[in-house]
Amino acid sequence: MPTITRYFIKAAMVHFVIGLLMGFLITARSLLNLPTSILILNPTYLHLLVVGWITQLIFGVAYWMFPKYSKEKPRGDERVGWAIFALLNGGLLLRVVGEPLSIGALLPIAAVLQFIAVWLFIIAVWPRVKER
Repeated sequence: MPTITRYFIKAAMVHFVIGLLMGFLITARSLLNLPTSILILNPTYLHLLVVGWITQLIFGVAYWMFPKYSKEKPRGDERVGWAIFALLNGGLLLRVVGEPLSIGALLPIAAVLQFIAVWLFIIAVWPRVKER
């Protein structure tokens, strides 16, 4: 398993645990006597689960399992994979910080970083989707 894939999968698991914990706190807020202000985490925990867990897990596994680009560089330029990882997680971090704290300027930056990560992933994987 390539190193970048291990990072994608491990980061996905961390986001999964944090997202589930946030979801639990939101759901059990009345049982735990938490303030209603905790509901501000609702979009953040969903983003952690969808982008941080599901998308990142898919990216990591796809980067590993898709057909080889070439014998010399089976997954293409590895720097692109690391850029995808950094952009996706950087955008996610900005969103996790910016959304609950209502720092509106961080959200567009987070969205742009994640958008670039998705397009880089498509550019990196597209040539590997080919007939046998």
